[in-house]
Amino acid sequence: VQLQASGGGSVQAGGSLRLSCVASGSITNRYVMGWFRQAPGKEREFVAGISWNGGYTGYADSVKGRFTISRDRTKNTVYLQMSSLEPEDTAVYYCAASLRATYSTRPSEYRYWGQGTQVTVSS
Repeated sequence: VQLQASGGGSVQAGGSLRLSCVASGSITNRYVMGWFRQAPGKEREFVAGISWNGGYTGYADSVKGRFTISRDRTKNTVYLQMSSLEPEDTAVYYCAASLRATYSTRPSEYRYWGQGTQVTVSS
């Protein structure tokens, strides 16, 4: 499975971005997907997760109400719509795939990772 993340960029606080993650390879639609982020000097942290059929989603407390994860199974693509962005959201964002039954907040539970896309939010 290969994951290709895109959509990052530089925005001012209060702005929006939509990240995309295209998956290719075998049985990609059966994977639980997650978005993580890593800021300089910090550990990689969970942002959002979605079940294989899109029926269940979960978010870190820091992004609840501002970010929305979704997936289009016909396009093998997972999205992260980010609104009301804050400087604290600045990080490299990664998408990841897991064959677990439900999404996990732990990076170690994900087997496949995309290359990351930079999000920079200025005040």
